[in-house]
Parts: sequence; C-alpha cells; structure tokens
Amino acid sequence: MTAPLRVVAVVGSLRSPSKTTALAELILRTVQARTETEARLIELHTVSSGFSGAVERDQVGPEAEDALRAVEEADLVIAATPVFRGSYTGLFKHFFDLVDQYGVAAKPVLLAATGGSDRHALVIEHAMRPLFGFLQAWTAPAGIYLSSGDFDGTTVLNPEVYERIEMAVNDVVPVARALSAARAATAA
Repeated sequence: MTAPLRVVAVVGSLRSPSKTTALAELILRTVQARTETEARLIELHTVSSGFSGAVERDQVGPEAEDALRAVEEADLVIAATPVFRGSYTGLFKHFFDLVDQYGVAAKPVLLAATGGSDRHALVIEHAMRPLFGFLQAWTAPAGIYLSSGDFDGTTVLNPEVYERIEMAVNDVVPVARALSAARAATAA
C-alpha cells in the first residue's frame, strides 16, 4: 500500500476570509479526490507573528517553524498568493525566504494566484515561477490564476476554473507520487 501523499498548501493572504484561501482549498479538495493525502492548509497571516520579524531561521517562533518544516517535508506544495502591485505578497516571499535553501528542491509545487483583474495573470510566470526556480523546485507546467470576476465572495463561479484545476492536478499528482517513492527508496 502506498503512503498518503503529504500535501501542504501555503496561502499568502493577509486576512480571512480570502479568495486565495478559497482557491487553495479547492485545489486541495481536488488533489484529495484524486489520491489519498495528508493535507494541511497554512494561512500565513495566522503564523506571521512567529516569522515576520525574523532575519534567520533560528529566530522564528514554534508555529512558524512547524509551518516551515511542513513545507520542507511535503511531497507536494501548493503555493497560493494574492497579487499586489504585480507580484506575490511580502508575507509570502518572506516565508519562502526562511524555507531551507534545499527544502523544496526537486519537489513538485503547484502555483496559484488571485488578483483583481486578468492584467495580473502573468504573476505566475514572471514572479512565482522564478522564485521557485531559484529554490530548485519542480513547478507544475500549469499554474492557476483567478481574477475577481471568477468569484462571488469566496465562491468560485467560473466553471472553466474547475477544468484548469483538474488538468493541473492530473499533471502534478503522478510526479509527486513518483518523486515521493524515489525519495523513500533512496532513504531505505
């Protein structure tokens, strides 16, 4: 029997409720429908007091350390952020600044973002993918971007979104499974 896939969604929103959290939860549910998981949602605003003033990893609080470790131990990371001024939130960036240099190396990361309009859709390619490329992560080919028009409050209305999420999850889950099995075989 295969071990459950450890999936961690990190949301860079500054408050709850948020459209970005709703998107991350939808992606998590889609992954859970596809394969057995141990899923965790980390809303950075809830642990930010433990890392927002930290310059080094040894300065973070216990909750933030637990969140960082969860990302480093995950088989699949869902990285989701709202867009502010054409990029991810500062909170999102600072959190990933504190992840170990090789903590997500060769790890599948599914990129997701929300923004006020479609003009921000390239945030995945121009901001998020380079960040995770620096961290040597394997970013899923399809990212998921939603604008305000795709929602009613925090409910996703656009039916095409579900198709995009299905496609992205179908791409990333087999890779996450294969890499997880390879890591387990190497460790044994």
